[in-house]
Amino acid sequence: MSRRNIVKKHYPLPDSQYNSFLISLLTARILKKGKKRLAYSIVLEAFSLIKEKTSKEPIKIFEKAVKNTIPLVKVKAHYVKNVTHQVPFEVTRYRGTTLSLCWIIKAAKDRSGRTISLKLANEIIDASKKLGNAVKKREETHSMAEANKAFAHFQD
Repeated sequence: MSRRNIVKKHYPLPDSQYNSFLISLLTARILKKGKKRLAYSIVLEAFSLIKEKTSKEPIKIFEKAVKNTIPLVKVKAHYVKNVTHQVPFEVTRYRGTTLSLCWIIKAAKDRSGRTISLKLANEIIDASKKLGNAVKKREETHSMAEANKAFAHFQD
């Protein structure tokens, strides 16, 4: 048996303006080369654009968008007897949230538009309406897991 202690996850502190843990996670995913102030300003600008376009509270729309893109299951490659099977497994809540945020940011970067904050705002609005590429990625992941349900007995 291992003598190592179990390491607890260190969650980032909630942001100062909206007091939301999810916004801190989003800022951490956008972060490049340690420029946290720039990443946070991108998020705030995207939220102000969401407020303009929808005239609703941007934090509610963002939470709904994240909720609509969190995957419940995912597939993982598992090597058994010279054959690689795609084995479906359940995703933890924290991992699901992380995947959701990564998919939203990736879909926003792939969009056409002028600034990253505008593209991020549009992707968040689309995800809250169950449209957009991030939601499509979730549906694709779920359908892949459904198709490979026969290999579920190979789980670790």
